[in-house]
Amino acid sequence: MDYKEYKKNPLSFQPDFSDFLPATEQERQNMIVMRESVSFWKDGFRRFRKNKLAMASLVVIILIMIFAFVIPFFYPYSYEQQIRGSENLGIMEYSEQELERIEAGEKVFPHLLGTDSLGRDLMIRIMAGSRISLLVGIVASAIILVIGSLYGSIAGYFGGRVDMIMMRIVDIIYTVPDILVIILLSVTLKYPLKDLSDNVKGFGWINTIGIGLISIFIVFSLLYWVGMARIVRSQVLMLKEQEFVTAAKALGASDSRIIRKHLLTNSIGTLIVTTTLQIPSSIFTESFLSFLGLGVSAPMPSLGSLASQAIGGISSYPHRLMAPAVMISLIILSFNLLGDGLRDAFDPRLKNQEG
Repeated sequence: MDYKEYKKNPLSFQPDFSDFLPATEQERQNMIVMRESVSFWKDGFRRFRKNKLAMASLVVIILIMIFAFVIPFFYPYSYEQQIRGSENLGIMEYSEQELERIEAGEKVFPHLLGTDSLGRDLMIRIMAGSRISLLVGIVASAIILVIGSLYGSIAGYFGGRVDMIMMRIVDIIYTVPDILVIILLSVTLKYPLKDLSDNVKGFGWINTIGIGLISIFIVFSLLYWVGMARIVRSQVLMLKEQEFVTAAKALGASDSRIIRKHLLTNSIGTLIVTTTLQIPSSIFTESFLSFLGLGVSAPMPSLGSLASQAIGGISSYPHRLMAPAVMISLIILSFNLLGDGLRDAFDPRLKNQEG
């Protein structure tokens, strides 16, 4: 009897022989899933490039870097140069002496944002202040990354009493007022660092940077890494239960090697995102402290110190306050958007939600 007769009767208990026939070519093609194998980093960067806002912020950051680090080498004025007779000039204004030089046929570069009360070009001081803020943000974030990742990974890996003691230390550090510590360090380190820079060859850079900025870096090293330590600890607590960590222990890997080669390596995505988001926080902290007079020492400018100096003449020269304020906002906003884009691209939880 032909199997087609059984197929016509839905109540028949006879087997449907069509289920055992070889698949057609069309059915085989439909069952093939073509998917390119991509790595974690390749997939993350692909997702990042699709984020137009994050890509725009990256372009803005590159332009700010050029503005702060490259253009000053070609700018005709320096940040500490005081031009007599050019005090308190407005935007694109010339002093009388400069007008006389122009009439004599000499080329004089205009003061794009005017000058301050000491005759210093404001544009080059904005460039130098942006450079200081960027350097502080990047260096401070690197310090926080190193200390926080090591501390958090050790606490999370060993757990138990070690973790409890280390986290209680973190809780205590959270309660320490950073501004008070900076003031105390500035007073305590003032004379020892001054003697070191004056009497020991090779330490003259201390006077250039200023004791206030050195105190800021010390405070970042002492206090600001606790947030990073908590994040890394939570990552390590999840990763140390994975099979590859158990396999490394079974193969005789030391604790330090497991932390360096397995735990921190697999947390690199989180570390990059957290560090990127830490940069604007560090820049804001430096600008705020410089605004209070606790940052870089004169004549080196900072965006915060430039804003502080502009407060007195805000009614006559509002652009002196607006220029550093806009630059601070632009830098912080760009790094925040970049950090959000990196988090969206490299966070596995957000990736799973998208899928």
